[in-house]
Amino acid sequence: MKKKSKKTGNTLAHTVLREHFGKVPVESLVTASRTFPLTSRVDLQAACDQILKESPQAKLIGVHAQYTFQTLTIAQMLAEDSNPVLVGPLQHDEVDIGEAMPARCLKNGLWLSMEKKTPFAVVVTPAEQHGRSTGIHIEIAVPPGEAGDEFSRTFLSRIEKLVNETGSYRGKIISLEASHNYSGIGGGIKVHKLRKVNREDVILPEKTLRLLERNIHDFVSKRDRLQKLGMASKKGVLFYGPPGTGKTYTVHYLASQLAKHTTLLITAEQVGLLDEYFQLARFLQPAMLVIEDVDLIAREREHMRSACEESLLNRLLNEMDGLREDAAVLFVLTTNRPEQLEAALASRPGRIDQAIEFPLPDEEGRRKLVHLYSRGLAVTDSLVEVIVRKTKKASPAFIKELMRRSAQCLLYEQQNGPLQQDHVETALEEMLFSGGSLNLKLLGAGNELAAGFGTSK
Repeated sequence: MKKKSKKTGNTLAHTVLREHFGKVPVESLVTASRTFPLTSRVDLQAACDQILKESPQAKLIGVHAQYTFQTLTIAQMLAEDSNPVLVGPLQHDEVDIGEAMPARCLKNGLWLSMEKKTPFAVVVTPAEQHGRSTGIHIEIAVPPGEAGDEFSRTFLSRIEKLVNETGSYRGKIISLEASHNYSGIGGGIKVHKLRKVNREDVILPEKTLRLLERNIHDFVSKRDRLQKLGMASKKGVLFYGPPGTGKTYTVHYLASQLAKHTTLLITAEQVGLLDEYFQLARFLQPAMLVIEDVDLIAREREHMRSACEESLLNRLLNEMDGLREDAAVLFVLTTNRPEQLEAALASRPGRIDQAIEFPLPDEEGRRKLVHLYSRGLAVTDSLVEVIVRKTKKASPAFIKELMRRSAQCLLYEQQNGPLQQDHVETALEEMLFSGGSLNLKLLGAGNELAAGFGTSK
């Protein structure tokens, strides 16, 4: 008869394990474990399912600890204390992997099986640290001796191989969720479904485009040959320029073009997760690791306000240096304030190898932007030229918003014909003057643009 908890009446995990190992004293069991990144959750379970299906007698049960502030291990399951691990229903989370349907994954699973008359147990649980999930933990327990030791090594090697070959998130665009909770849809990972950006939609000066393609597209295409020559296959690129000049938009373009790369997006509020992002970059390489507004964590040390800020900078520098030279990782850092960057980051090859300026668009660039953002609208060539004249020193983001506001004016008047100059004038008036200086700043428009409005008619 299986021993049950007096408090709940549920079967105890240590009872099930003792029965499974039979005459082998559980105190003599030998365990080995691995911890995988959060992105491996789906692949790890699939690997366990595949291997354990080869054993017809394998049995899967759910295990539950009352307190989950640390990783659930087989040693904890065997403990007979006031916080026993119970056997219960199999619980699952639905994890978004960027496909039509989410993947269903176990929260805590314990497999009991045999290998050539040798009993073994495998547990897969969240890797917990102070109540915060840091990855996925797998542990195998076998009887002592050479046979058990050899089997556990082979088992974990097969698991690692299958996980690395599968890569459910490989080639996708992801970021870590801010929540410290492990359960629920997402499993700690958010998959971004960005609109595909084509080459002709990237409106930049020809010089900038050539520099971009040479340092990213050409570098990636020659990476394997560079590696064979004994040269580094990792690279750092800095995008800098005024707000709204297309830095983030270009990142979307790169993510669309580098189909075999996993793109990891790090925003300012996620800088505390830098070490986890670098771990993911190593695991999912080839990868493009994007840090937006890097000046927020890598400003000059004399401008820092606390030891915490300097600690984040040091963590970033250490992680960039810690990657192997043959790591297939591309760093893309963006900033609106390059003059504030710490020299240890911006002035050292091997961390940042190329800076690419994103300037305000010239006349030809503004013309292309008007055509790009007026799709669906009827706009005469003469009106396009008027808009180009009136938007000198305007950012691409400003022109995009101008075309939307102009379309609103057209729709407000319930007109079906082409866009008129009055519609553009009304939109510009609202954007440049009605909202005051704050609105100019929000739209990324300089005072020079507003000052030239009245003289460019």
